[in-house]
Amino acid sequence: MREVQATRRALLGGAMAGAALCAGTASAQGGRVTSLVMPYAPSGGQELLGRILIEGFAERFGGSFVMDHRPGAGTTLAARHVARARPDAQTLLVGTNVTFAQAQFAYRNPGYDPDRDFAHISLLAEALYFLCVNPKWQSVQEVVEEARRRPGQLAYTSWGVGSVAHLTGVDFCRREGIDMIHVPFNGTAAAVTEVIAGRADFIFCILSSCLPHVEAGRLRAVATPSPERIPGFPEIRTMVEHGYSDFVQLPWFSLSGPAGLPEETALALEEVTRAAFAKESAKQRLAALGLVPAARGAADMRARIASDRVTNQRLMHQAGIEPQ
Repeated sequence: MREVQATRRALLGGAMAGAALCAGTASAQGGRVTSLVMPYAPSGGQELLGRILIEGFAERFGGSFVMDHRPGAGTTLAARHVARARPDAQTLLVGTNVTFAQAQFAYRNPGYDPDRDFAHISLLAEALYFLCVNPKWQSVQEVVEEARRRPGQLAYTSWGVGSVAHLTGVDFCRREGIDMIHVPFNGTAAAVTEVIAGRADFIFCILSSCLPHVEAGRLRAVATPSPERIPGFPEIRTMVEHGYSDFVQLPWFSLSGPAGLPEETALALEEVTRAAFAKESAKQRLAALGLVPAARGAADMRARIASDRVTNQRLMHQAGIEPQ
């Protein structure tokens, strides 16, 4: 009897969660729409994540969903908006590792607490990166040896101070004990162009942004900070295989709602998110942009946030970045 009652409660909980979501959507409730708040301007990878979520939610719950782009301030503008929203599943955040594991070390007051102000639902996907060099370099070791011969003369680029590309470059230089110039740009395209032109020597770059240049011979991919070799590129060794112990960098995207989101609703969202990103069609679409599904639920997301904070705090201290 207890097992039957427990099963019934679980089923009712799922039904209530679905109702809670549907109550926030479209025509059935006076045209109200559920918003996926995006911390960046429209772009390929982020847009795809939003589309996969919307397809999964619409299939399961019905209703209407939109992407609400709120770029700026290192993803904190979008995060603040969601942190202050009502916990009714009508406003959800597609966040990143920057939002929850880095911004607190870059801003004195980001405007939200990454733990208390959110109901974390799941990671969505991880981003694959290459270490790309100007084609004049044949290997990672060539760059290191030249940097040792000419301290402070070689350079690497990123899309901003405190970005993944910057901190990964800091980690690389620290491990080798080399002095290189960091040249930040306002955007990935400009940072990549500088390496192609030979005015800088390397960049840790998301696969989707550098792959066309690698394939055209304008850049040379010499390593990946992924935990294993990237499918389709078996010849490109990992940083660990190059001798850099535990050198793994997998930036991620995630889904969260405001604190106070009903547990039943959060669990329903987690379940649908997991199912949406497990589809083979989703995996193929993500792979084309250098993304790997990582929808493993709330517990995994919270553990990842905690571990990444430790790493990011250390790297930002080593980079001399003080909260602004």
